Amino acid sequence: MRVVTNLVALCLILSACTTHTETNKAAVSFYYWRTIFKLTANERYALAQNGVSKLYVRYFDVALQQGQPVPLSPITFDEAPGDQHIIPVVYIRNEVMLQPALDVDDLVDKVLSYIQQINSTQNIVSDEIQIDCDWTLNSKEVYFKFIDLLKKKSNRKLSATIRLHQVKYFRNTGVPAVERGVLMYYNMGRIAPDSSNSIYDRETAQLYTASLKSYPLPLDIALPVFTWGIHVRNNTVIGLLNKVDETSFQEDDHFKMKEPPFFEVNDDIVKMGYYFEKGDRIKIESVRPDDLEEMIEDLSEAMTRQPAEIIFYDLDNFNLKHYQHENQFFQKISRTL
Repeated sequence: MRVVTNLVALCLILSACTTHTETNKAAVSFYYWRTIFKLTANERYALAQNGVSKLYVRYFDVALQQGQPVPLSPITFDEAPGDQHIIPVVYIRNEVMLQPALDVDDLVDKVLSYIQQINSTQNIVSDEIQIDCDWTLNSKEVYFKFIDLLKKKSNRKLSATIRLHQVKYFRNTGVPAVERGVLMYYNMGRIAPDSSNSIYDRETAQLYTASLKSYPLPLDIALPVFTWGIHVRNNTVIGLLNKVDETSFQEDDHFKMKEPPFFEVNDDIVKMGYYFEKGDRIKIESVRPDDLEEMIEDLSEAMTRQPAEIIFYDLDNFNLKHYQHENQFFQKISRTL
């Protein structure tokens, strides 16, 4: 009888441990960064396959025009979001926070009013707002005032994006008064004409990850799943080509892969709306599946608190095609943290 009792107790302990482990796994979410909300069949499949129930949707940008903050590129909904829980994201350019005599109270009211206008078109009820702003030492006082007022007036949870340098030097850059931060674990380097990867570089990342243990704000993680091209002429970067990869140029005789990650332009040509001169180079920057696994490995060693979510940037057919080698890939990545 004692053996049976002990076995039952052991099973209960193992069951409790299993439940605890499962409930502490980071959820999978995505950013949606297009100006028209309309999911493709492939995007819906990726959401369903990876158990995604939340989308962080960029509602609009805030920038300066004639010295005044204005909303730019607002999203429109061609379809209802369905079962997805929508979190509005507002990208605010740092120039807004640097504007002398900025009426912060008025800006908060306008941001909240515009969010509500968009929500009302689709009967969206959002319990959280996320603010994306790369604040600086010169703008932090105004930005933090904006965050405080937004939190008070919205009566909702707030989250904010956090860059790596803002983690390492938080005693100087400050910490916004939000419930959670989202560590943007990408765009780590300078967009340059050399062979470096500005999206992800492990050596650069490791200069900052040790600081995660002392950062006072709970952090979720944003990971990159995008690819772009860097247009180089005379060893100078002249433009950024969004949503291009190697396949964009491999079967075009006007371009030749010289040495990865570079294509060289053989003749003057207009392609995808861009003008390329003979001798120009295009550097492809991407994040491979094993890069994502490497990121998670490093973050799991560096972080003392379990993230609630891994948010992949961003949901798009073009991006998803690079990660279709394995079913439930994004869920697998999140479960290793």
